[in-house]
Amino acid sequence: MPRSSALLSLILLVACGGSQRGPGQGPVPESGDRPADQYAEREDVPVQSGDVNPFALPPAPEFDSLIPAEELAAEYQEAADSAADEAVLEALAETQPTDEEAGEADVVIEGNGTKVLANAVTWDIDVETYNSHHRVRWYLDFFLGPGRERMGIWLNRMQRYEPMVRERLAREGMPGDLVYLALIESGFSNTATSRAKAVGMWQFMKGTAKFYDLRVDSWVDDRRDPHLATDAAVRHLRDLNARFGSLYLAAAAYNAGSGRVSRGLRRLRNDDTGLSSDAAFFRLYDTRLLHRETKDYVPKLIAAALIAKEPARYGFTLSPAEPFVYDSMVVPTMTGLDVIARLADTTVAAIRELNPQFLRLATPPGKATIVRLPVGRGEATVAAYAELPPEKRVTFVEHFVARGETMGGIARKYRVSSRLLADANPKVDARRLRLGQRLIVPTGGAISSSMARRMSDPVPAAGTNASGYHRVKRGETLSGIADEYGVSQRDLRVWNKLDAKGRIRAGQRLRVSAPGARG
Repeated sequence: MPRSSALLSLILLVACGGSQRGPGQGPVPESGDRPADQYAEREDVPVQSGDVNPFALPPAPEFDSLIPAEELAAEYQEAADSAADEAVLEALAETQPTDEEAGEADVVIEGNGTKVLANAVTWDIDVETYNSHHRVRWYLDFFLGPGRERMGIWLNRMQRYEPMVRERLAREGMPGDLVYLALIESGFSNTATSRAKAVGMWQFMKGTAKFYDLRVDSWVDDRRDPHLATDAAVRHLRDLNARFGSLYLAAAAYNAGSGRVSRGLRRLRNDDTGLSSDAAFFRLYDTRLLHRETKDYVPKLIAAALIAKEPARYGFTLSPAEPFVYDSMVVPTMTGLDVIARLADTTVAAIRELNPQFLRLATPPGKATIVRLPVGRGEATVAAYAELPPEKRVTFVEHFVARGETMGGIARKYRVSSRLLADANPKVDARRLRLGQRLIVPTGGAISSSMARRMSDPVPAAGTNASGYHRVKRGETLSGIADEYGVSQRDLRVWNKLDAKGRIRAGQRLRVSAPGARG
């Protein structure tokens, strides 16, 4: 099969929720130079599967829930949008153009032989020297072809965060144009999650996040907090740049880890270009000392930067964006996000958008927590909260255990996680429920992103197919999988004929819904 056809087929698998994901393939660039303004006249690359757009969002389903329908619809839309981001980002990460598929970027050769952009703009990273690299041109075609729709969304999303990111970079003495790293990392999505379990706008792995003092647990994931994650990312980039003496080597280390880049540099023969220059990255590029994804990371950055710096030149129209500003308050202990939304006279969706780091329907128990609020709502919300009795800080309903019920089954009934239900009832032994026993069920807020995705056929949860199965990934536990799907560990052991300890292994296919039921 021709390479372009194979790549297009992989994109269509993404749209169908297949576990195998791959890049889209734009038209093969013509040889020779051509003006960048010509891109503004191009139409998106047509999808070769009827009228199906592989990155389009499906319509929101209707829900049967205690939570207001409009809140659930907003939660579902955010989850589906994140899934569409992840599909394009995975395609971008895996795409590997051949030399024949790449052309020359748009340059003008001045009298002294210096390469500059045809329509020169100001940069504080070295775009001019390397924009003629054949990989840069290929990724330009990706962003302007199969990835064009999402790139437009990302550019609009970027406007909200760019001033904040540039300010943090300047504070640490780093170039402001490194803001474009977030375009190729996450499309400026705070909820983006990679198959390697990197999370958030800056795609931190858990270990690196904790090294830079980000909280990651079952209640809070600061990798999703745009301010805290940006602070950590800027410090990480500062440290890498200090270590390697090159922004592009630092970017490569951000992608692959500093150890791999250091080992590659040690194996290069030192010559007059110097191993601490940006040129050293492109010397590594021409070797087998870096993985293909890391080799292409900097060309992707340059291509994204070319478009983001001059979006109109490439045919993108941006809408004015509201800046990411807010008021805030401190809540002393566990408080429902729906309660905060009611006191602030806003929606749960608005609170969750300002506070994407909260993984549950409430702030963490036993700990004072800062909560962001819409601008102008802070003072009134603080005053209303001060008048709120402690027993009303979390919205709940009472449930009395019926014969044969389990904690997992009760959690599914109310569309909350079994872990949240257990935390709300610390004195209850989940393995020994009594008939008529009273349980507190937190019902405020909105459903989890994973559940929202599973409610939509076109956007199934990662690792799950329409038959109700889950493919075990390295590091996962049976309790974590049970919590994600709102089932009990006992059910998983029975449905999958596991031993009493519930031992599982990476790559194993687990049934996560009752036989005969739809996943």
